[in-house]
Amino acid sequence: MKQADTIGGQDLREMLAAATNWLEKSSADIDALNVFPVPDGDTGTNMLLTMRSSIEEAFRAPDNSACTVAEAVALGALMGARGNSGVILSQIWRGLAKGLEDKESCTGGDLAAALESASEMAYKGLSNPVEGTILTVIKDVSEAAQAEVADGEKDFVSVMEAMVSAAARSVANTPNLLSVLKEAGVVDAGGQGLYTILDGALRYLKGEAEQMKYRKPQLVVADIAATRMPQMVAADEVPYGYCTEFLLKGEELAPDKIRTRLKNRGESLIVVGDESAVRIHIHTLDPGNVLRYATALGTVHQVSIRNMDEQHEAYLEMQKERMPLVDVATIAVVSGEGLAEVFKSLGTTAIVAGGQTMNPSTKDLLRVVESVTSDNVIILPNNKNIVATANQVESVTPKKIVVVPSETIPQGVSALLAFDYEADFETNAKLMARAISTVRSIEITRAVRSAKLGDLTIKRKQAIGFLDGELVNVGTTPADALSKVLAGLDLDMAEVITIYFGADSELAEAQEVSNKICQKHSHLQVEVVRGGQPHYNYIVSVE
Repeated sequence: MKQADTIGGQDLREMLAAATNWLEKSSADIDALNVFPVPDGDTGTNMLLTMRSSIEEAFRAPDNSACTVAEAVALGALMGARGNSGVILSQIWRGLAKGLEDKESCTGGDLAAALESASEMAYKGLSNPVEGTILTVIKDVSEAAQAEVADGEKDFVSVMEAMVSAAARSVANTPNLLSVLKEAGVVDAGGQGLYTILDGALRYLKGEAEQMKYRKPQLVVADIAATRMPQMVAADEVPYGYCTEFLLKGEELAPDKIRTRLKNRGESLIVVGDESAVRIHIHTLDPGNVLRYATALGTVHQVSIRNMDEQHEAYLEMQKERMPLVDVATIAVVSGEGLAEVFKSLGTTAIVAGGQTMNPSTKDLLRVVESVTSDNVIILPNNKNIVATANQVESVTPKKIVVVPSETIPQGVSALLAFDYEADFETNAKLMARAISTVRSIEITRAVRSAKLGDLTIKRKQAIGFLDGELVNVGTTPADALSKVLAGLDLDMAEVITIYFGADSELAEAQEVSNKICQKHSHLQVEVVRGGQPHYNYIVSVE
């Protein structure tokens, strides 16, 4: 595309589609910028899935005006927002759409004005905004755009160039604004994701679409002490998508090689066959990507692509007819069969599968909210990265929603225990919110990379302990890390300790930990429960 004074909705849609493809190439690298060495470094993945949802909605826009496409992008981002980074990104697009309201096309000046709205909306979406994050980057980008047009109207690409340059500087500066980034030797992952999106959009506008196919985005490098790039496992948090099946025919096909190439493009992958015919089954968000790869190898036949989202909605409608009427419904986000059973036994109306590395989107939560028979719904996120997403649900449903901001499983359990079946909706919401502050939460996992955080030197795969979300120690084993966290607490006033052991821990070890606690503190009631949660060896509540 040549430089122009204005762009229309079609240009806006295509440049954001190109930006999404550009982000996809570095989403795993952005995931690896996660500060803490725990298996939840999914910022790049969350932003990518949010952008995909935006683009899907943009292509359904009824016309090609800038305002209509911007509104569609904002709606798609809202419905597909995942994790904190995805929610903030959805707020940015929402603010941009507000700034472009009633505009058939967008000038450089219009963009600068809309970005001011986007920055304000992003900050407004968080109860406790933190500088040195994606918030700072969008604010700096907005200010750069406004400075660019301050002395007169500039063409759209010139404004974008100023924005991208400002984004790069802002991302590089994030460690100077947030000490935890400086200690870890990394820039903010959300800010990096936003820079990559803007950079991809600019490259498309400058006519570099063909070159982008063969290049990869570069991470912004900060002027801080060099550390090796964390090898964070990219999050796999796609619960639905398209069930894609087809027969691939050709010559000298290699099923093992095909399986390897498709392994990271979806779930439930099955590849069977021989050199001349291969049957492929995969659950994926992008069937076109899989089919493009396949057609490069041969010809495809018997193609079947089924929307599992629609199938799931039909299933929920069927289940809805069987569900008893309740005055107040409680929905909890839980990962692990054992923990799901615990929440069900405490009266939870519905469970949403999710947690670390698997943050449900606004759409996922909305689907379950609509499935319950009550118009009064209390949501327990049980994870700090899901609270912001849960807060988005109220704006897309006529039901009354209250999010009790539980950030851990123990807080969620404590909130449910406070539920009073004789009280009304508002009273229960207050009781449950008050209850989450009465419990201490301990989480034990293993580091997925080596790191230096404050006074703690952490080795890859070493057991690490968190107290109320704060990393407090390391141990030789998960049981040792748990003992160290407990040793730092005053347990004289405590009454009950509940140990939820995860999928990677054994009952015998958990019982041994329980026995040691009882020997030291005979007044405590210690319970051991199979949680079955992934990634975390132990989740412990102290009441």
